[in-house]
Amino acid sequence: MTSPALQIAVAHHRAWTAGDLEAAMTYIADDVVLDAPAGRLVGLRAYREFLAPFAGQLLIRSEMLAAFGDEKTALIMYDTETVPARSAPAAECVTVRDGKIVHNRFIFDRVPFEEFRRGQAGDGVR
Repeated sequence: MTSPALQIAVAHHRAWTAGDLEAAMTYIADDVVLDAPAGRLVGLRAYREFLAPFAGQLLIRSEMLAAFGDEKTALIMYDTETVPARSAPAAECVTVRDGKIVHNRFIFDRVPFEEFRRGQAGDGVR
């Protein structure tokens, strides 16, 4: 793994999937842009608020499926087992500058999570 961008992307992934959000955030630029299924988020705080519930409450485990990168860009694909879904695949295409992720295009299937939320809301009505 000689790609600088890939090293950062994989280190970030390993940190947050191990539950170490503090370490994971050290790889994120203050002015990061995150494009996710729910829309665009800007800044370190917004990125952390996006990732924290998933990493801290829903994630059971993660398995890296593929990882590629060059000097500035890395693409990782992984599958996660989560509280609402046995399989929740995702991919992240990140741009790295000065050792920090400055842009993350984060793609995942929202359906299992929306179904889980609807089920949780239904439990409260009974």
